[in-house]
Amino acid sequence: MTTDTDTTGTPRPPAAERRAWLRDHSELGVCVLLLALGLLVLTDALTMDVDLTQRGPVGPRTVPIVVGAGLLLIAALLAVDVLRGGRGRAEGGEDVDLSEPADWRTVLLLAGVFLGAAVLMEPLGFPVTGALLFWGAAYALGSRHPDRDPLIAAVVSLVTYAVFDKLLGVPLPGGPLMGVL
Repeated sequence: MTTDTDTTGTPRPPAAERRAWLRDHSELGVCVLLLALGLLVLTDALTMDVDLTQRGPVGPRTVPIVVGAGLLLIAALLAVDVLRGGRGRAEGGEDVDLSEPADWRTVLLLAGVFLGAAVLMEPLGFPVTGALLFWGAAYALGSRHPDRDPLIAAVVSLVTYAVFDKLLGVPLPGGPLMGVL
């Protein structure tokens, strides 16, 4: 077994060598994620209960099968590229300072807003919950306009509700405003 060396030429122990290899090939984690998603999509598509008399010439399985197969193909191609030495490069326009710690306050506020929206969706309906979601997300991301933000959030939520529920025919819970809207 060959022992890897660090930048000073000192041999690394096997555990450090293994960690270094994993760090150098961290993109394989994305390959595993794509593989898992592809398998999930394919499994769901192939186990879908489809009545042959209700489907058209293409059927409801076609798109999920194509997407699942595409995910598997991309996972395989990416894994081959990474194992051959390919590395992802940061975008030239990235302005992320990796030396700064993560902003956990914002992450936790956003997570709380999304969880709250999930819990409140059924009793309050989409228009009210959507407005709270949009307003909470804007606040968590730094907007501090208490006179403008709730109004914009309410308008965006109502327009989204109208487009999905009325125009596209995707039923969203109306909540207490069901009779009004």
